[in-house]
Amino acid sequence: MVASRCTAQGRVARAAAFLPALWILATAVPAMAACEDLLSSPRPARQAVRSITPDDLLRLRDIGQPDGSMFGQPSPLGISPDGHQAAFILSRADPDTNSYCRALVVISLSGPPNPHILDRGGEMITNSTVARGLIVDIGFPALLTPAWSPDGRWIAYLRRDQGVTQAWRARADGSGAQVVTRSPVDVEAVAWTHDGRRIVYVEQPGDDDAGRRIAQEGRGGWLYDARFAPNVAARPLIPGSAPREAFTIDPANGDVMPADAAERTLVPIEDQSGSSIAPSAVSPDGRHAWTEHRDASPLSPLQLVVVDDSGNRVICTGAHCDGGFTSLWWDREGKELRFLRREGWAKGQMGLYRWIPGTAEPRRVLLTDDVLLGCTPAGLSLLCTSENAVTPRRLVSVDPRSGDVRPIYDPNPEFGSIRLGKVERLRWRNDLGLEAWGDLVLPPDYRPGTKLPMIVVQYHSDGFLRGGTGDEYPIHAFAARGFAVLSIERPAFFAEAKPGIRSYDDVNAVNGKGWAERRSLLSSLVTGVNMVIARGVADPARIGITGLSDGASTARFALINTRLFAAAAISTCCVEPKSVMIYGGIAYADAMRAMGYPPASRDDPAFWSPYSMALNARAMGQPLLMQLADEEYLLGLETFTALREANQPVEMYVFPGEHHIKWQPAHRRAIYERNLDWFQFWLQSHVDPDPAKAAQYKRWEAMRAQLRPAASSP
Repeated sequence: MVASRCTAQGRVARAAAFLPALWILATAVPAMAACEDLLSSPRPARQAVRSITPDDLLRLRDIGQPDGSMFGQPSPLGISPDGHQAAFILSRADPDTNSYCRALVVISLSGPPNPHILDRGGEMITNSTVARGLIVDIGFPALLTPAWSPDGRWIAYLRRDQGVTQAWRARADGSGAQVVTRSPVDVEAVAWTHDGRRIVYVEQPGDDDAGRRIAQEGRGGWLYDARFAPNVAARPLIPGSAPREAFTIDPANGDVMPADAAERTLVPIEDQSGSSIAPSAVSPDGRHAWTEHRDASPLSPLQLVVVDDSGNRVICTGAHCDGGFTSLWWDREGKELRFLRREGWAKGQMGLYRWIPGTAEPRRVLLTDDVLLGCTPAGLSLLCTSENAVTPRRLVSVDPRSGDVRPIYDPNPEFGSIRLGKVERLRWRNDLGLEAWGDLVLPPDYRPGTKLPMIVVQYHSDGFLRGGTGDEYPIHAFAARGFAVLSIERPAFFAEAKPGIRSYDDVNAVNGKGWAERRSLLSSLVTGVNMVIARGVADPARIGITGLSDGASTARFALINTRLFAAAAISTCCVEPKSVMIYGGIAYADAMRAMGYPPASRDDPAFWSPYSMALNARAMGQPLLMQLADEEYLLGLETFTALREANQPVEMYVFPGEHHIKWQPAHRRAIYERNLDWFQFWLQSHVDPDPAKAAQYKRWEAMRAQLRPAASSP
């Protein structure tokens, strides 16, 4: 422990010497011109109603993670000790500079919000996860929660500069901000000690040591082993086994000490980034409430458990306690429990409840089609983010006693002048009886009875409709260009209702056997598409399909096993007989074999024929656009090569410095625009006259000419 303390003190002694210079930087550097409108005007000028553009979606100001399906996450909202103010990180993409405008913002919760910036700058912080024992950056924005000091004078938060995330603090009155830590590795979380004198922070110092060991090992050559994921990097990845450690730092002088047991409880020691966290709450008098799975299956519904005054477990057994919990809170007296849950058809709605444990069934005070995320107590109310299919995220106050909802702050008021089309929620069951739904988005000027080309976007459709999971297929921009769009919410896992499930390994084995999960998803997809066709909205000869990750897998399975789609675009690719076992690396190959996949050394066309585009290349024929991250494109080469050798219309782009979720604004703009061009070309025969795109259309025209003889042959 002494050695750890000395190491930490030495590290932060250097940081203390660094503080004055960074204070000057934080307060003296003017905002970049591109970020001057990060806060909207208090009284935005009245604008003429207009159609949406891709940049309108790209440049949305975001609070929290930009995906309405991220349930079970911490709140991005930090509430002041007196409950009268809220702090959050506001972020907006700037594709022109391929960067993000970011700021720590505070608003008032009593009266007009009067947003003001306490600190401006920093880089996007993205989530890393541990996949098959290795640390991998997935590219999705990390969720950051500012922390107020107990006296309300300071706010601690995370900020990333020059590739490293540090703890910062800003004065709540707006008079300045400064860096607090100078860690060689990323700081993962921050909190204040109860007396407000020190900041508790979490880091993973072993990552730095592991990186140095890998570099040293490289001098003699790296042993190719399970540390390699060739599709990600041509070197071993850092193992995810290093423990996370908590420290405290005096922000005034940089003194660092290991956190004690009580201080460690103030920060998340376990890495839960991106995982759905089971809700729990502790009352002012120490009573615990939590959720747990009903049985051993990780897919079983959550049940609500409370410890009563005698220390006994009380389980809420009513119909309104049947799973779907996203948040729990006690009232100030610790007598009544409030909870938010997903419910209704395929959990497409949200309900807010009040319950006094040990009494009658919980009482619902609010049922809404809006998505409420990040709800946190603020005085007597809850402060939440709220969004729906046509309304970007904003802040609202929810009265947990009555369910009344009151708007607090809209970071994107200009969006009110944008004309969107009608959105209708469609509901159906697949051939297994599993509930599913989709949002049908129509052009603003749609005339009933007109058959439109249609784009299918996957695989979640919660909240504001941006670009589907991964945000690459701009839904409302497609609608503005004359497409119907079916944004699909996937049904529950095939394995969810199967007995004997005790782990996610069991889930994968059951889902994978006979391609059961893929067939279930395809059935839901086809049912939804046929519903729109039957309404006379979609032209059955002009339907396109898209997808990232699981959505890309569904798209590929649909292209092989149906003739429903005339064109496709995917963002990740592909599980094929050879490439996944080779370029995924040893750990990936071992995991695939454990799920029942054949080894690369054994040809098994009977196994692969329902799923392999490479094996089915000559029977395809649908134009396919692949826009892949440089960390994943190796997995797509077997598919691309087979389609190319079979003279099929396929085009692939590789984006540098990208991950599973593409995060760079310039790349996201290019992807949006190319996807729009691709489907307009194939489903509307539209060619953009922009001279810069001439080479693109020349290639696509050659593909179309090559398809025509094949289409006309007997």
